[in-house]
Amino acid sequence: MFCRPILQKVPDTANKLKAIVKYGVGIDAIDIPAAKEKGITVVNIPEYAEETVAEGAFAILIALAKKLPSIQHQMNTKEWAWPSQKWLGVDIAKKTGTSMARMAGAGFKAKFIGYDPNKSKEELAENGIEKYDDLKKMIPQCDFITLHSDLNNEIKHIIGKDELAVMKETAFIINSAHGALIDELALLDALENKQIVGAGIDVFSIELGNQSNHPLKRLYQMENVILFPHLTFYTKEAMERLEIETLEKIIEVIENKRLIFKSKDPRLQDQYV
Repeated sequence: MFCRPILQKVPDTANKLKAIVKYGVGIDAIDIPAAKEKGITVVNIPEYAEETVAEGAFAILIALAKKLPSIQHQMNTKEWAWPSQKWLGVDIAKKTGTSMARMAGAGFKAKFIGYDPNKSKEELAENGIEKYDDLKKMIPQCDFITLHSDLNNEIKHIIGKDELAVMKETAFIINSAHGALIDELALLDALENKQIVGAGIDVFSIELGNQSNHPLKRLYQMENVILFPHLTFYTKEAMERLEIETLEKIIEVIENKRLIFKSKDPRLQDQYV
């Protein structure tokens, strides 16, 4: 992965460089305008883990709805958990969500609604999703909210204080896409003030790892929060797809073939106008 300082040295250190092939999806650390100026093509591998990450997000959603982490902790420490209000979970069946429609629509008879300004009503309907044009009107309808989007400056903190304020008090939010899609400090406040019932987080603006001074360290103490170490993408099958597709792109570059671009990220598409 190339970061901005490396790109600035490209003319002196790699003047034969034709392309940057990102081993994965995220391109935030690549200075794409600088690459374009130097005639260097940037391409990523956007589809290798779409289904994989959706499965991971769905697993987190089920675990939150059924209070699996806290019940498991109770079993580990107290050996049993008798039925009580503390362990009362919620059904996913016939609830309303925003994504993973192909996985859960038929199985749980859930209603799926979604907000995506870049897709038409017909495109979302193909996946069983009813489109909303106004995010703030959609959010109050949702029992489970999951985020599945690339990150750019236009949608950074697309879920912020105002959006969290209109969520149901019984709603869960799951983020397995990009940490900065959510205003994480606003989410922390919403959880502490019981504005929403729980959250599952696999991605962070600043990766966790130091509980002593991380701004989100209080999340570790919350039983209604599942923290996952950015590994919903990490399966044997997904990594095999990533390796194969990355090598395919490298071969395309070496053999001067026309690169096949699967990403819909406008930052990459703008290279080829």
